[in-house]
Amino acid sequence: MTPLSYLLIPSRFGDFAILWRDTSIGPRVQRVLMPQNDVRTVEVAKGEWGAGPSAVPAITELGDRLETFLAGHEVRFRLDLLLLKQCSEFQRRVLWAEYGIRRGWVSTYGRIARHLGIPRGAQAVGKALAHNPFPIIIPCHRAIASNGSLGGYQGGSEMKRALLEMEGVTFGKDGRVQVKQFYYDE
Repeated sequence: MTPLSYLLIPSRFGDFAILWRDTSIGPRVQRVLMPQNDVRTVEVAKGEWGAGPSAVPAITELGDRLETFLAGHEVRFRLDLLLLKQCSEFQRRVLWAEYGIRRGWVSTYGRIARHLGIPRGAQAVGKALAHNPFPIIIPCHRAIASNGSLGGYQGGSEMKRALLEMEGVTFGKDGRVQVKQFYYDE
């Protein structure tokens, strides 16, 4: 197996990193690292993942698109560069459903579960999204709790709220998402 490489993506939230490796079918993304308050992303990429700095055109283009998205512009990501096979079949189904939620929309963990044919699967969906290896590219920030609260997010609730506001989602004084219609409406 080829070693991992990383490409840093600056943003107002801090540095993101695309971890990728060269495969027999070209470069493939293994993970997107989000900035953490107490640790530099580059240190996580190098230390925890053993990655070195490198880029090829396809990864550079993905990085440019990620940077454009994080600057507040609409971007629709392609999934063909992602190593989705590292995820379980259930997580892949959840990630595909989440990927389907358009910019400016949200859904709930429960609605996604019901959409997948798992009526009581909200917690399982939440767990699958909590371990999303491709945040932003697969927009797990668009899943919220059924009561309108944000729920969890790898990048923290402040980043989740900022990403949703950047997409035009509004919040009430109580901090809950104000939505008239959900994606995967019932």
